Amino acid sequence: MTIRDSLDHPLSGATAKGLDPFELACHELRCFVGDPLGHAQQALSESPEMTMGHLLVAYLNLLGTEPAGLQPAREALRAALALPANDREQAHRRAVEHLVAGRWHAAGLVLEDLSIRDPLDVLALQVGHQIDFFTGHSRMLRDRIARAQSAWEPGMPGYHAVLGMYAFGLEETGDYARAEALGRRAVALEAHDGWAWHAVAHVMEMQDRRRDGVAWLGAHSQTWSEGSFFAVHNWWHLALFHLGLGEIDAVLELVDARILGTESAVVLDMIDASALLWRLHLRGVDVGGRWQALAQRWTAVSGTSHYAFNDLHAMMAFVGAGRGDDAVRLLATQERAALVFEGDNVQFLRDVGYDAARAIHAFGSGRYGEAVQRLRPLRSHAHRFGGSHAQRDVIDLTLIEAAARDGQQALADALRRERAAVRD
Repeated sequence: MTIRDSLDHPLSGATAKGLDPFELACHELRCFVGDPLGHAQQALSESPEMTMGHLLVAYLNLLGTEPAGLQPAREALRAALALPANDREQAHRRAVEHLVAGRWHAAGLVLEDLSIRDPLDVLALQVGHQIDFFTGHSRMLRDRIARAQSAWEPGMPGYHAVLGMYAFGLEETGDYARAEALGRRAVALEAHDGWAWHAVAHVMEMQDRRRDGVAWLGAHSQTWSEGSFFAVHNWWHLALFHLGLGEIDAVLELVDARILGTESAVVLDMIDASALLWRLHLRGVDVGGRWQALAQRWTAVSGTSHYAFNDLHAMMAFVGAGRGDDAVRLLATQERAALVFEGDNVQFLRDVGYDAARAIHAFGSGRYGEAVQRLRPLRSHAHRFGGSHAQRDVIDLTLIEAAARDGQQALADALRRERAAVRD
């Protein structure tokens, strides 16, 4: 008997006992809660020949941009390659093959084609959406979901996630009203959908609606944070709202209790910690010894340049902590990666990452003019190395402060006026 998932996709090699933990893992991934990797592995213990189970394990090890995830992802891919696969599963397998080789754009294209053929493959939509985020492809964040959303109806498993993803894509392309409406609708359908909460928070960040943001996230924090492995990022958004209001004590409280104080060694959590401490650093706020603990965690994952966006945030920590040797070592690692390695990260480095990391290093060394010189040309294409508009805003903030400290007051003032006009 062919086992099918809740959206009627046949699952090669699946058994009835393996289906429930597989479906649970997919639901948890859509909401960013629980332990999807653990439940995917449970599904495989019940159905060791479930091709999609192995591919789900691979995805879960790859989507965190963790260097340590590469080897288990390769092992999961190797297992999937030895098993039967239908057309849909073969497409997922090709996407994983590209991802383990660092070919983010090629993987995104495979999943784009799969979603065109099968708009109800919510895993293809979600993984593709995450790839669009990691490659900074704002238009595809919207359009990948826009093409599929008309095939979805309320009540379908994962419908809330489609709305939440579409909301984020609309926000990243400036359609704030629709983005907020869909994000709120997604949260109403599934209160634990961390991505939808975050989509609405992005709208409020881009519109400079700080009080609204504090109300949106602050009043419902128990709901979106409970059991969520995406919680640190939403705490980061709440801290940004407080920072925009000049409420530094509230920011530091969130840093210590929710962002840095968790002592998380997860790269995506460390990015948030670096990004927030750096914004405080730009404002001249003394964060004490907080940089040291964070920099120590970054040393464990900065031995190779796996993803240039991560490198930038590691550099912030090394500069903030005064760890000059680690900063220089990271720059040398980037240079080697650009010459030796293959995959899209080489282009991420050449387009943005290389100069961005050097600008942060120059800023920390008091070479503000060099920081301006390196950052100013990046602004028009900084999206090429990934992240969201809110995350990449740190480039503009650093440029403004570098220009001011270098005595380029006219440039700093012009950039501030531009920033205010865009967020009006």
